[in-house]
Parts: sequence; structure tokens; C-alpha cells
Amino acid sequence: MKTGLVEMQDFAAGTSSRSTKLVHGGLRYLKQFEVKMVAEVGKERAIVYENGPHVTTPEWMMLPFYKGGNFGPFTSNAGLRVYDLLAGVKKGERRVMLSRTEALQKEPLIKEEELKGAGYYVEYKTDDARLTIEVLKKAVDLGAAALNYAKATEFVYDEDEKLIGVVIEDQITGHTETVYAKKIVNAAGPWVDDLRDMDGSRTDKSLHLTKGVHLVFSQKHFPLGQAIYFDAPDGRMIFAIPRGDKTYVGTTDTEYDGDIAHPIVTKEDRDYLLAAINYEFPTLNAIPEHVESSWAGLRPLIAESGKNPDEISRKDEIFYSDSGLISIAGGKLTGYRKMAEHVVDEVAHQLKKEAQILYSGSHTEHLPISGGVVGGSKQFHQFKLKKIEEGMALGLTADETDLLVQKYGGNTELLFDIIRTHESEAKAADLPITIFAELVYAIKYEMAFKPVDFFIRRTGALFFDITYVKEYKKAVIDHMAKTLNWTQGQKSAFRNELETLVDEAANPK
Repeated sequence: MKTGLVEMQDFAAGTSSRSTKLVHGGLRYLKQFEVKMVAEVGKERAIVYENGPHVTTPEWMMLPFYKGGNFGPFTSNAGLRVYDLLAGVKKGERRVMLSRTEALQKEPLIKEEELKGAGYYVEYKTDDARLTIEVLKKAVDLGAAALNYAKATEFVYDEDEKLIGVVIEDQITGHTETVYAKKIVNAAGPWVDDLRDMDGSRTDKSLHLTKGVHLVFSQKHFPLGQAIYFDAPDGRMIFAIPRGDKTYVGTTDTEYDGDIAHPIVTKEDRDYLLAAINYEFPTLNAIPEHVESSWAGLRPLIAESGKNPDEISRKDEIFYSDSGLISIAGGKLTGYRKMAEHVVDEVAHQLKKEAQILYSGSHTEHLPISGGVVGGSKQFHQFKLKKIEEGMALGLTADETDLLVQKYGGNTELLFDIIRTHESEAKAADLPITIFAELVYAIKYEMAFKPVDFFIRRTGALFFDITYVKEYKKAVIDHMAKTLNWTQGQKSAFRNELETLVDEAANPK
């Protein structure tokens, strides 16, 4: 099947880089009796891990329970046991029930008052933006075409009012082209309804957008050793997750009707999470000045009348228009592969029916993503040790190499090639060799065009190492400007865009 993707912004610039960064099994959905969803996302979680163990890793999560909380000892034990069964959890990752004393030993920072014990189970953490780019690179390797900064501005119809193409506008140059296709899929996340409106086909269900916010702290201010899933004072459940020398906390779930392309963290969002943190971790005394960075993202949920944001189902759904537009909305990060399989199976079914074109079935269940050829999850640790040895032979530290392997997996060798051959260029660019290698790789292999592409989507630095962004932004901008032939106007605009986002992340408005 010959396919193409056009993305209005950078790849993963919307919801796909702004999640809680967990490929999780959906424990909370048991409370809403969404048994089928728990079973499906549990199975998908295992597939996502196996196909890209460099970018998705197991993380033990502790679920403390308190008198009057969302989960008690009985409901936690029963819920986690059902979760293990439904989600097909591996033997070594099945839930363990902890006593009050054991829970406090795992994480002394949690609230002691009325603590009854805890559930202990495995979630999977990921880098959502890198997961997206690795999936996309694999598709391109297999023959797909992909364009970022290319906006679908108009649909093209035949005399029978059937959809046959799209007018695409280059968001950098303003140039337009018309691309024709047998089938067009609208998988635009929060913008799905905008495209349905453009097609005149939003006649039934609509999206319900909600905003989720996360805060990032240094381990100095929030020295969390154990990932925690805890109750906020209003009953909402929130994650606190250690990540390197940072801890991040989220998420909120509030109605949203602002700029879809630019959701921001407000002081109200920040203060809600700080109150939740101080409720569960009372000795921390977290204050606004402790927040290093933050992000806000939108959930493109399918509207359900009379329900609060956190009660709306996360299930996905496909919509069909009379013109032939196929739209998919809802869903979760964990279910990305299954959602894609559903919609592509539908395209194949329609093409078979309408044009007698036959396609083989989907084989993505056992298809490693880009960087995922590392011997599977069982061999990834050995693969990493081997690469660390090779990296140290190149003059890198074990920690530097470990970070590269965790980001790039089987593609780390391409980074090593850049390190071997670009030492003088890195010095001329006034950048450490590892950062220079990542930058060259991002431009050459991952279509990074703006500084924000590199600092947010390709490396995650704006969220998890904002001082790195401040320290190296000038050198990165200078190198990108030279390599990508920016005009002086573009250089100024792209610099201002980065500085605005750095300020918004560090200083909620």
C-alpha cells in the first residue's frame, strides 16, 4: 500500500509529545468497568515494549492506599489481580501487596497518616515523541512518504462529490501542491473535527478536548526514588515518576476551548498539582519556585453527554463521511498500533470492495520500530552493555553512551559514526560531541527543522533538562541556521519561538 503522511506542525508536536509518557495497562479503567479496554491495552503494551525496548521500559509503580481513598487493601488487591489476568502481565511483573511498613520503606516521602499499605505493580515508561518518530522512521524505511510542516488546507472532490485529493501548503515557504489519493484518513488528533468541518461531515459525534498538565522538578527539590500513583485531595489519581535526575508529576483533566496548537500550563494548573504533591508528600513543601519545567497537552476524547472529563471513555472510534473521508479519534498512546491496524484494515477492505485491490494483512504486531532491532526485550540489556563498551572506546563515558542507547537503540551506531567523523565540526560549532552527534542525526535522519524540534521532540531536553537548552541554544541555532540555510528572518523567528516556549515551561502564566 503506497501511503503518505502530512503533518501541519513537526511530527509529534501535538498530543503525541505531551502525554504522561507511560505505555500503561489502564488500571484506572477497571474502576469504570472498561474490561475490554484493559485487556486490549495490556496486550498492546507488551507488543509496544517488545518492538522497541530502547524507548519503552518497565517501571515498578506503587499505589498507596489510605482510609477513604480511591483504592483500599481489598479493592487494590482484587483490582490488581484482575488487571494482571486481563492485561496478560508476565509472571515476574505481577502485583505484590505491601504492608504499611514495606510501603514506607519503598518511598519514605509518602504521607504516613492513615496509610494502610500499597499495591506494587509494573507500568511501562516511554518517551512519547521518540516513540512516534521511531514508528514513523520505520514506515518511511518500508516505503511511506512523510512531510512535517505541511498543512492540509483544502479537500479536492470529483464530480460525484467524492474525496480524491488534498491541497497541501508548505508552512515554511507558503508553496502549495495538490496530492491525489484513493483514500484519505484524518488522524489529526485534536484537529480531527476541524478537518471534518472542512469536509462538511461533522454531523454526529464530536470531540471533547480536555487538557492535561505535568510539572517537572529536580531531584534536589523532589527526591523521589519510587514511582507513585496517588490520590489528589479531590479524588483524581496522579502519577509522580522519577526520571534520571528529575521527578515529574501529572496529570490534570480540565475542559479546554483555547488554541489547540498552543495549550499552556496556567498558575491555576500548577497550584492544583502543587497542592496534590504536598497532600501526598507532606514533608516536601513544594513551592512554585521548585518547578523547573512543565508541559500541557490535549486529549482528543469523543464527547459523552453528562460526564466529567475524567469519566469520559478513552476508547477510539472511526467515523465515515459520505465523501469518503475516514476519521479516527479518541484512543490512548498505548493503543496506537491497534488503532492504526483498525483504520488501515478498513482502507484495505474498502479498496478491495471498490477497486478489487487486494492487500495482505497487517504484520506490525511483530515488526520492530526503527532502532528496535536489539534482539528483543530479553537481549536489550546485553545489547546496551556491548554499545557502552564501544562508546567508551570512542571516548564517551558509560552514562553518555547509556543515554544514547536508551534514545536511539539499534540506530546508536549511526551516532557513533558521526562521533568518529565529526570531531572538528563539533569543536567549530562549540558543542560537546554527543550533543553535536544528536543534532546532526536529528537533521539528517529525523527531519528536525527548527530548534524546538530538536530540544522538545528529538531530545526531550526542554522538559527534562531545561538548563541544557539554555546553555546550548545559541550554538544549536547557529549550526541549524548554517546547515538548513535559514534566512535571517527565520533564524530570529525560530529563536524567539524557542525562548517563548522555554519561558512558558518554566513560568506558568
